[in-house]
Amino acid sequence: MYIRPGGQNLKGHLSNHTILRYLDIAMRSSRQIIGKNHIGKWVDSSTRVLILATVVFVSGCAYFGKDKEDKFKDATAEEIYESVKENLVEKDWDEAIEELRILEARYPYGVYAKQAQIDTIYAHFRKDEHGLAIAAADRFISLNPTHESVDYAYYLKGLASFNENRSLIGRFMGKSDLSDRDPAPIGNALRAFTDVYTLFPDSRYAPDAKRRANYLLEALARNEIHIANYYYSRQAYIAVVKRATGVIENHPTTPSVEPALALLMFSYQQMGFEELAHDSRRVLELNYPDSEYLAMELSDARFSNAITPDPDDDNLSWFSTLFDRFRKDDPAS
Repeated sequence: MYIRPGGQNLKGHLSNHTILRYLDIAMRSSRQIIGKNHIGKWVDSSTRVLILATVVFVSGCAYFGKDKEDKFKDATAEEIYESVKENLVEKDWDEAIEELRILEARYPYGVYAKQAQIDTIYAHFRKDEHGLAIAAADRFISLNPTHESVDYAYYLKGLASFNENRSLIGRFMGKSDLSDRDPAPIGNALRAFTDVYTLFPDSRYAPDAKRRANYLLEALARNEIHIANYYYSRQAYIAVVKRATGVIENHPTTPSVEPALALLMFSYQQMGFEELAHDSRRVLELNYPDSEYLAMELSDARFSNAITPDPDDDNLSWFSTLFDRFRKDDPAS
């Protein structure tokens, strides 16, 4: 039961008398708004039906909300949380989220309130409500920067950020023009995972966060290579040089450095900068002596962007490898 600012109790539903009173007020207001225009009758009756449906819907929602409130009317924080845990085990995310809301509202201080905030992040994440999970994580981090589980909040934020826009992964598969794509969700996930292993190096989540961050760094580098490929196909060689140089400088440990050096070499050749092209080839030979690009002629230059498969996933495509890394492990286990 909640308390109004003025001190009156808010019960979970509206009485029939109250509904009729609100409906009468709403209909009289609608008639005043409609006035005497030429579509008055039709609009007036339609408006009445709409208002009636809305009031019934709202009162129905409130009624079901009252059932949940009454269930925990005299419950302790521990009793409510026991019910929450059962719903989490049963993967009933809607029930869990609602009961977590009640728990935090009834007992806003103490250990159960903090645990409710953490479990809310997890429940939203498992329900694929990634935006809500990120918001809940940010709230917990802001309110509890020194809490013993704040590393877990960062970790879940990273998972939710990565999954916020799953279709983004398709952009790295080379099937569309990537020149105007914004890999913001991957960047957000990368920052969250980086925070885990830099701010909390002893965290149980630090090793996995670092592994996931490395995969994301590779994905970002690959995105740059795809964009550079597009520019190369459009003969925009200056733009190619800018993108390829960025990969080498910002992602020097990723496999994307090899195609980046090749893109530099061929772009400089196309622009007539033979000395720069020679320097790029020399670096490519030193670091990748077996590179397929060394045997290519300028007119036959083609740039692959294949990922090095994980040894544990021999039969998976690079897309499945990357995606499954973020889905196969339950972060709460």
